[in-house]
Amino acid sequence: MSAALLVRALRDPASVTGLSADAWAGLIAAARAEQLAGTLAERLHGLPLPDAAARIMADARFAAGEGRRAALWEAEAARRALAGLGVPVILLKGTAYAAAGLDAAQGRTIGDLDILVPRAATGRVEAALLAAGWEWMKPDPYDDAYYRRWMHELPPLIHHARDRMIDVHHTILPPTARPVPDADALVAGARPIGEGLHMLSGEDMVIHAAAHLIADGDLSGGLRNLWDIDRLVRAFDDDAFWPRLAEHSRLHGLTDAVARALRLAERLYATPVAPALAGRWRASDTLFARRLLARDGWGRPVRPLTRLAFYGRSHWLRMPPALLARHLWTKWRRRG
Repeated sequence: MSAALLVRALRDPASVTGLSADAWAGLIAAARAEQLAGTLAERLHGLPLPDAAARIMADARFAAGEGRRAALWEAEAARRALAGLGVPVILLKGTAYAAAGLDAAQGRTIGDLDILVPRAATGRVEAALLAAGWEWMKPDPYDDAYYRRWMHELPPLIHHARDRMIDVHHTILPPTARPVPDADALVAGARPIGEGLHMLSGEDMVIHAAAHLIADGDLSGGLRNLWDIDRLVRAFDDDAFWPRLAEHSRLHGLTDAVARALRLAERLYATPVAPALAGRWRASDTLFARRLLARDGWGRPVRPLTRLAFYGRSHWLRMPPALLARHLWTKWRRRG
């Protein structure tokens, strides 16, 4: 399975030595599908590789570097647009890792700009972004109202000239989700990383990644999220980190999600974890690992029933059954 090959290569780069041409094809296909090509390229940099693989890895490193520069420029553009508001602008995910110079940013694919601001400030933030050239991507009144009432972020915005998206979050999970993170505590614990820009605390970064992986989505792209957790844990691991992580996980109602993410990271990437927080491997963890590794030898998705089950689970976690049924019914009627 190419996903398992990818995990092994990230964990132990020297393991790619002697791979066959077919194995290389599967490894690269899986890395691209999981948005880990740049990360893999960084991990393999300096190793003797077949000529074709070396060229592909060099291209992936270049693309990741260009993506990093574009992401940091977009963060700077948002900072300038919001500078007069007196609002803490907290970078999230890949842009935060890059701005902070964290190892998690090495080769990482960075897509939209994600920021977190206090909920009370979202109206002013939105107005400032619109005035600075961003536009709504959800002109449909139902979609707009759905985001504003039920989601953890404003409707997405895109800049008219740069064609780059920004997601303005006021918390890290939908308000309808089972766990309800303490958004005020996330903002209060943020750390400055430059003029007018902040990032979450180290423990809250890990919690956010775990929430996105376990408590919010269908595990699509989960190997990248799990790699983020591995890199973040290794960056912040010290005697004080684990008690803080446990405390913040309880505060945000995400103890189970964090524990499962740590167990999966330890199993797949040999991440150093605190046994008291991660707990012992569970039978249900095997299902999560099965979903994460659901790619064949050519990088194509497999195990359709497992993927469908996790897709259904993601919707079940995001909203109560009655609300989910009403939302799906409304979307189906509008599509017709």
